[in-house]
Amino acid sequence: MATALVALRQDEAVNDIAVRSAQPNELAAVAELRWRWVQEIFGTPKTALEEFAPRFVAWARENESSHRCMVMVRGDVVIGMAWLAITQRVPHPRAFDRVSGDVQCVYVVPGERDRGLGGELIKAVLSWARDLGLERVTVHSSDRAVPAYSRHGFEASPRLLQFEVGRDYAE
Repeated sequence: MATALVALRQDEAVNDIAVRSAQPNELAAVAELRWRWVQEIFGTPKTALEEFAPRFVAWARENESSHRCMVMVRGDVVIGMAWLAITQRVPHPRAFDRVSGDVQCVYVVPGERDRGLGGELIKAVLSWARDLGLERVTVHSSDRAVPAYSRHGFEASPRLLQFEVGRDYAE
């Protein structure tokens, strides 16, 4: 698994890359991307990749109706991923069937960054959201990725608030 990610060359063409729904046999590679992302940001996880990957694959299969994975591949090598979490919303008289989404875990392997590939994943997820008839799509972004999301139409909302459970707040 790991050697396929390392074998990528920075000078390879971008036009030989495909973005599509993840296939069941690609979920282990997606798990590796998720593990490496955490390693990149926080250091080596306490859970070894060999333990994490099968648990992640099982989770992805169990949650495929609410969490859909898009992959970016070059040949048969998964070099990026993006997830769309889908949430049913409370009906109202004008629209009984209401659904929203949240972009999660957009990641491109380090050797492929800064070439617009993350933007391609964002576009693909937003196209998927349109096809599914979602009302809105949110994202919790890193500071580095905010410009990429902004280029694709994401805007800050003064009405979208969050509460961190477990954090002490003054009453």
